[in-house]
Order: sequence, then C-alpha cells, then structure tokens
Amino acid sequence: MLDFSITFFVTFLNIAILYFVLRKLLFKPVTNFMQARTLKIKNELEAAAHERSRADELRASYEGMLHKAEEEADRIIAEARETGMRQAETIVERGRAEAEGLIAAAQERIELESRKASAAIKAEAVSLAIVAASRILRRQVNADDAGRAVADFLADLESGDGPAF
Repeated sequence: MLDFSITFFVTFLNIAILYFVLRKLLFKPVTNFMQARTLKIKNELEAAAHERSRADELRASYEGMLHKAEEEADRIIAEARETGMRQAETIVERGRAEAEGLIAAAQERIELESRKASAAIKAEAVSLAIVAASRILRRQVNADDAGRAVADFLADLESGDGPAF
C-alpha cells in the first residue's frame, strides 16, 4: 500500500512552488517572447507580400513603358524611312530636272553649231560659186550679182524645188 509520509507532501509542495515560480519567471517571458516573435514574423510576411505586389505592379508598369518605347522607336524608324524615301525621290527628281536642262542646253548648242556650220557652208558655197562663175565667164563677176545668184540657188535648194537649169 502506499504510504504518504511528510516527505511526499513536502516534495509535492516544493514542486508546486517551483512550478508557480518558474511559470512566473520563465514561462511567461518565454511565451511573451514567442508571441512577439510570431507577430513580428507575421508583420514581416505581410510587408513582404505587400512589397511583392508593389514590385509586380512596378514591373508591369515598366514593361508597359518598355512596350510603348519600342512602339515609339518603331514609329520613329518608320518616319525616318519615309522621310528618307521622300528625300531620295526629291533628289532623283532634281537630278532628272538637271539632266533634262543639260539635254536641252546641249540640243540648243547643237542647233546653234548646226546653224553656224550651215552658214559657213553657205558662205563657202557663195565663195566657190563666185570663183566658178568667174572662170566660166572669164571675167570678174560682181559680188552683188553673184550673191543674188547664190541666194536664189540656196533658196531653191531649201524649198525643195531644186535649181532651175
């Protein structure tokens, strides 16, 4: 049978006193420390979740701005190409106009040189006609008479009727 002696009650009393002292001195501070730490971790997790959502918003904003910047760059490149094409067309048109001007000037010079050559040929023909008439007639031909005769001859040639012999 169990024998309850005084030592049992003293031991039981010591254990109860030790429990209440340790509870007051050790369990409550440890429990308060654990609760404070749990609250701190919970607040830090909430702050991290808030920062993560804020970072996601910023990332989405930056991606939107990057997309807009890429579209703007594409638009600027397209405008630059279009401007370049217009400038190229303008330069080509100027070149054509200058070439046409040079061709027209060259044709005018050719026409002028042709007229000069024609006049020189006519003058030479008059001179030859005077010499030939002088030899045929064996006399000195008047320059006025020879000039009229040659002018009539050349006029007949130009009109296409041919000389009347």
